[in-house]
Amino acid sequence: MAEKEPLSGEANLKDKDGKAVGRATFIQTKEGLRVAVTGYRLPPAPHGIHIHTVGICQPPEFSSAGAHFDPTGKKHGLENPQGPHAGDLPNLMVAASGEGGIDITTKRVTLEAGPSSLFREGGTSLVIHANADDQKTDPSGNSGGRIACGVIVR
Repeated sequence: MAEKEPLSGEANLKDKDGKAVGRATFIQTKEGLRVAVTGYRLPPAPHGIHIHTVGICQPPEFSSAGAHFDPTGKKHGLENPQGPHAGDLPNLMVAASGEGGIDITTKRVTLEAGPSSLFREGGTSLVIHANADDQKTDPSGNSGGRIACGVIVR
């Protein structure tokens, strides 16, 4: 019997002007959810990147994406003893070329059914922030405004 395709999703990231600035793929594995993000045409610097609670990306501020995805009621930050939010991710390091990426696996979110599913009612989105995430300050790690957003879809 053939192995079934793993659950997967994607998000096409756009800036406030609607220009494509990146792409994210999400693949469910035995180890957790693999999140791979490639950014381009972004300001060179470290940028906070998070999964947000609403699957709507209305420019220019992307406030439509809501708060960080946090179905377990934790505090913000990968280094916060009371955290992290399920949607907290490591900073996206963008080089002088405007390109950068992360490739991580997390057990805090899933594409499978349940409270931590990114395919929940109302959807979810991936947001890139203007500044680095300090990984401990609630609610968003002092990561500044939202500069890019993409709805996570199957």
